[in-house]
Amino acid sequence: MEVIIVGAGMSGLTAAISLRRAGHKVTIYERSSMANEIGAAMNVPPNVSRFLLPWGLDPVKYRFVEAPGMYFMSPFSLDPVPFATTDFTRNKEVWGAATYFAHRLDLHTGLKALAMQDKGPGRPVVIRTRGEVVGYNAKEPSITLKDGTTQKADLVVAADGVHSIGVEYVLGRKNLPQAPGSGCNVNLAYRFLISRPEVESDPDTKFFIDGPEALGSRVWPDLEGRRRLVSYPCRNYEILNFVALIYDESVLVDQSTQEDWLAPVDKSEVLARFSNFHPGLLAVINKATEVKRWPLLYRPPIPTWHKDRLVLAGDAAHPMLPNHAQGAAQGIEDGLVLGLVMAGLPSSSSTESLPEKIEARLQLYESVRRNRASAIQVMSNYGYDQAPPPELEEYLEGVEIPTTPAQQFQLQYGPDVVKRTIETMEAFDLSWKMPDDFFSIQE
Repeated sequence: MEVIIVGAGMSGLTAAISLRRAGHKVTIYERSSMANEIGAAMNVPPNVSRFLLPWGLDPVKYRFVEAPGMYFMSPFSLDPVPFATTDFTRNKEVWGAATYFAHRLDLHTGLKALAMQDKGPGRPVVIRTRGEVVGYNAKEPSITLKDGTTQKADLVVAADGVHSIGVEYVLGRKNLPQAPGSGCNVNLAYRFLISRPEVESDPDTKFFIDGPEALGSRVWPDLEGRRRLVSYPCRNYEILNFVALIYDESVLVDQSTQEDWLAPVDKSEVLARFSNFHPGLLAVINKATEVKRWPLLYRPPIPTWHKDRLVLAGDAAHPMLPNHAQGAAQGIEDGLVLGLVMAGLPSSSSTESLPEKIEARLQLYESVRRNRASAIQVMSNYGYDQAPPPELEEYLEGVEIPTTPAQQFQLQYGPDVVKRTIETMEAFDLSWKMPDDFFSIQE
């Protein structure tokens, strides 16, 4: 069958790879030129690395850093907080895969290569850049481009990000941001990258890259001040990624407020916000040359992810705050599941019953994904050092609300989305089977 995906982000590319491997013809429409991809670092946790690597994503080629752990430190004394340390060195043994840190551009490049390469299962994905979509028709289904032309397919996937217009066609309304939950202690983030040599060459900051903790993710929380600093390495340890999070009463939530990852600010603003943190941390922050700021706007889970043959994926379905570093991972899980549930459907749209079959498979997609992603979406409103809210229970499918970092990692890393999708499909159709080459790696 023919599939249109709107958006060539992490979720859109993963859906394209999965649908390609399921035997379908995939075209992505991406509004940008993809000539100047930017971004900071991100987590590639076990819940997605356990299937991305079997697809052929090479963590060495794309300069991923394998994470040894997560460490909480005092922002005032720099002393470790031992009870909050989480060891990742056994992740392959416990979760079946490692946790990696990657630069966004490197992961994006790897996924794009898997989607578009000539070798491998299925037909190469076609990406139409500068293809801004301004409207959807869920029934046909089709998309309308900015130039007024329309494109039809058997299935349309709206992976068009946090400012999705696709969600408006599914819900019949915009998915507007809300004020964060009462227990949320951050609503504004600063992101910046600093090169390791820049820190290493200065006697005042060299301490920052010493010790085993420097190889992992470090968190300096100030709960009373509603602030935290997070840092971890990427690109073979040559770049240090930073996220500085605060609560700012002036960040108002209204219909005109939007997230803007590219809004620049002077680093003096960050230094002022964290002025009573340890002088060594301030010296490191002072190395930043380019700082981006954006408001953290919370959107709660939505009641459905599809209408007719228009379906949401990634941030369009479940925009998340960065507290648990699962936003991209959950979108990647969406993409994987979409391809698997569509496996076995006819490759030709001439089959009269195909629309009904697609809609039945979209119900299965939601049954696998919506509660899981919604649970992590609610949790993303809170840090690892906070207790999640009671409303989380609605999405946990009988699992107890996690109250410790270890339990939260279990909820995020433990579920095997491939296994659950296969079990769901086999229960739905006893004759269904995953394509033999779905996880083949092409050299």
